Amino acid sequence: MNSGQALKAPLWGDKQTHVLWAWILYSFVSLAALLVSNGCMKVGPDYQRPDTGIQMPEYYQHVPTGAVTPKPEDRWWQVFSDPKLNQLVEEVLRNNLDIKKATARILEVLSQFVETRADRFPSLSLEGQRQRHQRQVIGVMPGKSFSTETDIYTLSLPASFELDLWGRLGRAEEAVRADLLQAEENRRILAQTVVAETISLYLQMESLERRIQISEQSIENYRHSLALVERRYERGLASVLDLRQARRTLAQAEASLPSLRQDLGITQQNLAVLLGRYPKTRPPRPQQEDYFKRLAPVPPGLPSEILLRRPDIRAAEATLMGLNARVGVARANRFPRISLTGSFGYSSEELDQLLRHESKLWNMAIGMVQPLFNAGKLKAGQQAAQARYEQGVAEYAKTVLTAFSEVESALLTRKEQLERRERVLDFLMEARATQDVAENRYKRGIVDYLTVLEAQQTRFQAEENLVLVDLAVLSNRVTLHRALGGGWAELAPVGAEVVSGQ
Repeated sequence: MNSGQALKAPLWGDKQTHVLWAWILYSFVSLAALLVSNGCMKVGPDYQRPDTGIQMPEYYQHVPTGAVTPKPEDRWWQVFSDPKLNQLVEEVLRNNLDIKKATARILEVLSQFVETRADRFPSLSLEGQRQRHQRQVIGVMPGKSFSTETDIYTLSLPASFELDLWGRLGRAEEAVRADLLQAEENRRILAQTVVAETISLYLQMESLERRIQISEQSIENYRHSLALVERRYERGLASVLDLRQARRTLAQAEASLPSLRQDLGITQQNLAVLLGRYPKTRPPRPQQEDYFKRLAPVPPGLPSEILLRRPDIRAAEATLMGLNARVGVARANRFPRISLTGSFGYSSEELDQLLRHESKLWNMAIGMVQPLFNAGKLKAGQQAAQARYEQGVAEYAKTVLTAFSEVESALLTRKEQLERRERVLDFLMEARATQDVAENRYKRGIVDYLTVLEAQQTRFQAEENLVLVDLAVLSNRVTLHRALGGGWAELAPVGAEVVSGQ
């Protein structure tokens, strides 16, 4: 048959060859798909949430009255009623570099998950080969020989599949799926941290702006007092000591301003980095005196709900799920591994005859490997995996207990800080009244300037203390929401369809 006739031959041989090859592939892939979908016996323990031994109360100890059952809101930062703050939170969730890095980490683990899951399916490849053999042939005449060269062309479709009879590959897939869930929860933890830090820096920035205003007001007050003392000194009604004390107090107040402006600039720079911006500074903004609004109590919900709301607890449980699955992998490594291999193709010494019916070849094989002696290596690996799981149980229990501690601590701090604010307000009212009385009595010559100076310093110190207490109350609000695990509506999961098994 010439080359033109060879090209007219069926690409894969005659009809019987088609049927045989189709039956082989169908049987091979069907068996593999059946084993993958239905699964085989999985050795090792199935995951169950462990009993931490922590006795959860029915309600939190320091829960505000009338705020027990509702769940904490997701967009909790809107309780501050500050459009600028809402804008910053939206921006940090979009542009923060740490969140972008965590997202890329999820994509990495997602690829590892797909790679691990692929081991449970058959592998099929296409191989083509050309080999040239040279052979030395001895001739009829003594001492005469010649060489021959032969080309062999091969085209084949090899396939292989490991029968996961003991669930080794299934458990490995479970482990990597848990790693993927953990990576997703870690991203939520990071987002929680970044949002809380953004709001905290914004509150610190406003607090510093208010303290700068108070410092400027105190400087203006001290300048007015110095002018009064100078006039009285020129008239002989005040001593040089009063004049020196007035100048000293003014200089001390003026010296505090650069430090406050420095702290404000550094806070602004830190906030800009979180937002993915260049760290620039800007002058302080004017702040209203009646800025503080008493916010409604946070509804913490029930203690049992925190296991589902906090991402760090969910991440710890995902870690535990992965460790549990790896115990099964280590146990399955001690059982035989059975694999199926097969190949169908053609082999010929002539390229134009490669795809002919008489050039076809195929084979199928089944193999088994059973560890017999490894000096206890595989058993030790299983024991080590079990020990790592026990460590994970302890770490999970610690995470849960720490979560309860953070909530109770934030609730207690809120109650005490609000009471402290009431006391500081009372102190400030008395300090202002004392200053007014001292200045009036000094103008009438009844008290010395030292009394006025002490009243002025006490009043402005009380003003600053109130700002610091307000910052503590508002920052505690951020801490409480974070401890309760709120604020995840803004992050869409990465690879959610793969994690859920869809």
